[in-house]
Amino acid sequence: MTPTLSFYGATRTVTGSKHLLKVGNAQILIDCGLFQGAKHLRDLNWDEFPFVPHELDAVVLTHAHVDHIGMLPRLVKDGFNGPIYATAATIALCRISLPDSGRLQEEEARFQNKRGLRAGAEPLYTEDDAYRVLKLMKPVKYHERHDLPGGASWVYKPAGHILGSAFVEMALPNGEILLMSGDLGRYDTPLIKDPEVVDYCDYLVIESTYGNRIHSDEDPMARLEEACAWAWQNGGTILVPSFAIGRTQELMYFFKQLQDAGRMPRIPIYIDSPMAVSATHAYAQAQDEHDEELKISIAEGSSELEPANLNYVRDREQSKALNRQDGPQIIISGSGMANGGRIKHHLRSRLGDENTFVLFTGYQAEGTLGRDLIEGQPTVSIFGEDVTVRARVDKLNSLSAHCDQKEMMNWLSFFRTPPKKTFIVHGEPEAQEVLAAKIKDELGWEVNIPEFGDTTELVN
Repeated sequence: MTPTLSFYGATRTVTGSKHLLKVGNAQILIDCGLFQGAKHLRDLNWDEFPFVPHELDAVVLTHAHVDHIGMLPRLVKDGFNGPIYATAATIALCRISLPDSGRLQEEEARFQNKRGLRAGAEPLYTEDDAYRVLKLMKPVKYHERHDLPGGASWVYKPAGHILGSAFVEMALPNGEILLMSGDLGRYDTPLIKDPEVVDYCDYLVIESTYGNRIHSDEDPMARLEEACAWAWQNGGTILVPSFAIGRTQELMYFFKQLQDAGRMPRIPIYIDSPMAVSATHAYAQAQDEHDEELKISIAEGSSELEPANLNYVRDREQSKALNRQDGPQIIISGSGMANGGRIKHHLRSRLGDENTFVLFTGYQAEGTLGRDLIEGQPTVSIFGEDVTVRARVDKLNSLSAHCDQKEMMNWLSFFRTPPKKTFIVHGEPEAQEVLAAKIKDELGWEVNIPEFGDTTELVN
């Protein structure tokens, strides 16, 4: 029986990654992500899965971002009980993020019911569902081949995106090689190792978040230095909606570098996200993943992840107290697209204040509060309230954990022969189409942009 690959997420959008591989009678799901952004996408999370969860034989994860793992508790809630494979660092991050996601789902349902916004609101899944996921997770090392049901096998290769991120290189029983890129990281970034070069596969599935763009060559240290000087001079508050995994740790690194160079005043820094606090500790402990610079700093008894004046905020009452506190101060809080979490409370409290500087650090998907603010909307809706924007809003353009078009084309240039087919996923339509045209024109490859539910045969 010819293996097939079906696309059930990250099609014409950047979220909800789910790809179903059928090999003989076996079914393997690669990633199980949450849809985020616009309401029509979030509503997809409530639909029945387009496959039967209890019939899946295994799940293989590429990394621990919520758009790749956030539906695992729903999958288990709906009947899946098989192994979930991931790198050890990905599992460590899942232990942090999935229970947190479950708590947020429960809190959101309580809020909807309390405000009468949705009668009889139920959580998508619960914290208990998330803990059931963790019991099914099996650690797999990079470069060690593991067998899968149906006769397939796979190895993980470092993707350089976040801690624990990996390419999944599948060897199929018919001799074909399928490579799932997950999210492709960047070279020469702090903290973790670079993406590994790959030079061959028969079928390639690759992300396209920045398929139509080149990252800015701005100096993030200079931009952060400028923001800190503004806060110091104006007694202002810098609000940073930041992704708890990856971006927050990079910010800690840059603040430490600024302090060591004498380029940053003594401004208190608050990480107001229990998940980000735990993720930062996980980054410090995952020594096998560290790049050489971080290894050296830890060996010398210091940590590039712990700048002076750093305060961890775990308690909700402490978080609320920050909104009654004058600057100068830096508050880093999730979520990175300002679509949930404590950052929404801070934004509701401070967006109307000209002494607030909202500094985004990464991609803002269509339909998110972050996108509305970046696009300069004068009024935004937060918790059903219209909030006037008087705060300064800006974005760092060089901190993305995703490769840009130029970096992706460079990575693809190492292939010795073209894949039989290249599938472009995980991008908004324009980014996908521009990248597809670029690959066709410059490399001459056959490129496909799948729609939701499309299935392709992985023929020999």
